[in-house]
Amino acid sequence: MIMNKKLVAIIAALLIASAYSAQPARAEGDAEVGKDLGYTCLGCHGIDGYRNAYPSYRVPKLGGQKAAYIVVALKGYRAKTRQHPTMSAQAISLSDQQIEDVAAYLASIGGDTVAEGGSTGASLVQAEDCTECHGSNGVSDNAVWPTLAGQHEDYLLWALSSYRDGTRTDPVMSAQAALIAEGDVAVLAKYFASLEGLETTRPE
Repeated sequence: MIMNKKLVAIIAALLIASAYSAQPARAEGDAEVGKDLGYTCLGCHGIDGYRNAYPSYRVPKLGGQKAAYIVVALKGYRAKTRQHPTMSAQAISLSDQQIEDVAAYLASIGGDTVAEGGSTGASLVQAEDCTECHGSNGVSDNAVWPTLAGQHEDYLLWALSSYRDGTRTDPVMSAQAALIAEGDVAVLAKYFASLEGLETTRPE
């Protein structure tokens, strides 16, 4: 029996919500402490257009990204459920509290347009399922879902393609990406990149 997209989206959202609710409460991050710990992050994420060596794509913008999502990502790299040699090497030495501190710092700089809610009134038929989690304008109300608005198009294309082919896994995104038609991957990446939102993270 083949389930429709809406049903898969609902089931996936319930599963991930259950997983997060079962986790212990997060410690509060200290942006001042994170400033020293996270300074090396700006060597890549703080440079406009800086590219990953291979495969080649611009490293994601973090200015305006949610702290809770950065925590999820860093813990994924530390556990190697997210595969990236440089990011895993950076994250593996960080404690849970240090990850919270780094996330608080990175989320505190840049991204003024995201804090104000991003673009309004944008729509795209292919993006309807995405917006159930990521928000109607690519800015989610849920702290653990990443903001997509304004992210680099080539990074979004790489991330979506990685979820589709299994080189990057996530209980929700893997299921959702499998439902995206191959021809729509580039359309979605272009659409969310065109929205007003994330910025390249810059130090004070």
